Amino acid sequence: MKVGIIGAGAWGTGLAFVIARGESDVVLWSFDGDAKRFDSATMPKNVLVTRDMADLKGCDVWLAVTPAAFFRETMGRAGQNYQKQPVIICTKGAEPKTGKFMTEVLHETIPAAKNIGVLAGPQFAAEVARGVPTGTTLAGNKKVQDAGRIIFRNLHLSLTRDVVGAEICSVGKNAVSLISGYVKVRGEGENQSALVMTAAWGEVVKLGMKMGAKMPTFLDFCGLGDLLLTATSQTSRNFSAGMSLARGEKPIGTVEGLSAMNGLVKKAKANGTEIPIIKKMYNRFSRY
Repeated sequence: MKVGIIGAGAWGTGLAFVIARGESDVVLWSFDGDAKRFDSATMPKNVLVTRDMADLKGCDVWLAVTPAAFFRETMGRAGQNYQKQPVIICTKGAEPKTGKFMTEVLHETIPAAKNIGVLAGPQFAAEVARGVPTGTTLAGNKKVQDAGRIIFRNLHLSLTRDVVGAEICSVGKNAVSLISGYVKVRGEGENQSALVMTAAWGEVVKLGMKMGAKMPTFLDFCGLGDLLLTATSQTSRNFSAGMSLARGEKPIGTVEGLSAMNGLVKKAKANGTEIPIIKKMYNRFSRY
């Protein structure tokens, strides 16, 4: 199988490594023709790094891994080469200005895309590139799942049809991770950290259920698994960003948790759901 990966940052490149090792050929699109480098891993020979989106035409499946802030623009350009392949969204987050989730943005930019999936789970890109055992949830219909079984054969794969649940988990964990990092510094101890993380995640679950998600999804790799990884580790960009904000420092790089919180607040308002902790923390963080 030939896999087109749109986005050659850390996560897109990490996926290229693991998919190539599974004997699928990879076309890795990069806006500047370069890809993320990992000290402990060498790019497989069956990965073509390109800046020409026309190279994506012949691929059997696309993975959308571009950052949420650039997702609309990038997928709009990619759509000119779309040939009805399944599209698996691997970007975790919400669009900064609109708060829309990535499935919504994809429907708007490539209306012809019908077989859309979401990949989410506890995954640090450098470890995936090294071949560290990694679990992930793939949500989508039969065509998406059939492709996933082949290209993600080197991951511990959990399959579901619950696209809504997998996506809100991937957005929600960014928000809760940011909050958890903040409380880690500004809170009064480990008990309070556990209290706030549990309560905030409960708000994500409540909102997700109102939107049609299924409870088992929140206990899968994309839910509890990703939460435990990113809301407790300083390797997580959002957790570290929360700690920086708590110290009055400017976070390094993009803070996905802020746009994720914006998206959750907007979804909660549209669905008549109260998420007081996330809303309060979003209002606090919006000052930065």
